[in-house]
Amino acid sequence: MARSIDYGNLMHRAMRGLIQTVLTDVAENGLPGNHHFFITFDTTAEGVAIADWLHSRYPEEMTVVLQHWFDNLTVTDEGFSVTLNFGNQPEPLVIPFDAVRTFVDPSVEFGLRFESHSDDDDEDEEPEEESPEEPPATRDAEIVSLDKFRK
Repeated sequence: MARSIDYGNLMHRAMRGLIQTVLTDVAENGLPGNHHFFITFDTTAEGVAIADWLHSRYPEEMTVVLQHWFDNLTVTDEGFSVTLNFGNQPEPLVIPFDAVRTFVDPSVEFGLRFESHSDDDDEDEEPEEESPEEPPATRDAEIVSLDKFRK
């Protein structure tokens, strides 16, 4: 009888499904209005494929922006691939959904933040009465300063 429902894992899976749905729509129809995304991911995660020079520059974590120019956005059940421009040099990236740490759309003040497995114990301390419509990660993503991504 030690079995329990793993709400944290279920919530993460649902939030990653939301990202998959949003990116699939963007791949098919383009970005609507002022929407754009800041996506931070773990560059060491299994399945991540980026150029060696990008991995050298971002050995642990990288944030990409899908806004003005991106190409070849393809979404699967496991993740997405996209070509982005780095200093007039197009580079393909493959990013599994499990590698995503934050997903922010500043145009509508929406954000998700995924805790790493080492932070799972902290999630147990969250109050149980939080609404599933507003996951705790939404508030965490609001503290991301966009200035840190600018050069």
